[in-house]
Amino acid sequence: MKEPAVSADPTQVLAFETDCHIFDGCGFPAPGLHSFMFEPLWGDADSNVYFNKTMLLALLGSIVVVGFFWAAFRKPKVVPGKLQMVAETGYDFIRRGVVYETIGKKEGEKYVPLIVSLFFFIWMMNLWSIIPVAQFPVTAIIAYPAVLALIVYVVWVSLTFKRHGFVGAFKNFSGYDKSLGPVLPLAMFIELLSNLIVRPFTHAVRLFANMFAGHTLLLLFTIASWYLLNGFGIAYAGVSFVMVIVMTAFELFIQALQAYVFVLLTCTFIQGALAEHH
Repeated sequence: MKEPAVSADPTQVLAFETDCHIFDGCGFPAPGLHSFMFEPLWGDADSNVYFNKTMLLALLGSIVVVGFFWAAFRKPKVVPGKLQMVAETGYDFIRRGVVYETIGKKEGEKYVPLIVSLFFFIWMMNLWSIIPVAQFPVTAIIAYPAVLALIVYVVWVSLTFKRHGFVGAFKNFSGYDKSLGPVLPLAMFIELLSNLIVRPFTHAVRLFANMFAGHTLLLLFTIASWYLLNGFGIAYAGVSFVMVIVMTAFELFIQALQAYVFVLLTCTFIQGALAEHH
């Protein structure tokens, strides 16, 4: 049997033959971890000093987001044009629908720039998955959600200490409640573990796992559409291609939803840091 031509270099984006189809004697080239690894565009991977596709997409995404808002607001008008209207709608949705609703208008106003920046940056990183040529969600690489979650973690923890002092922050993190009696030490340990370790971990993994899984499904159906394009397998290829379209539409929803969930949780953390402990 003819084996799929998998490169010896594990950094190949997609390791399969473009002329490999069902009934040709080659196995199905399923996506795997190699689909999430990229050769350096610059530098040397062995030295850990390099620049690859995901870094390029992250940089371009930042430029797109900054450029969009700069173009929309560089000459703001009382009667906004189309671009300004779109930008204002997105900004106002996050400000009122997320920040004000979670933290409150008085306390939350100062955090609006941070939350808006996080939302549109994450959304753009997710959108690369369905943009031709790019076709990869940057947040499917755990390092990016981890750094974003770390930024939120630093803001949340430092804000808690600033607002409540050391003792107050400790009570805030541990859920101190003397009415718990003998179980208080155990409850405090669980709360500390949950708040300071589990919470930031799940904050990052939730975004990463959803985008990783979504991209894997898109790859699976896309490769299957091509692989089945032979003989009577063409009928199955058509079904697989329909699934590509369906999954792409579904991904559009998930991409925005995951950006929304990330900033909503961020606001929840900040609100908890600002809340008085009783």
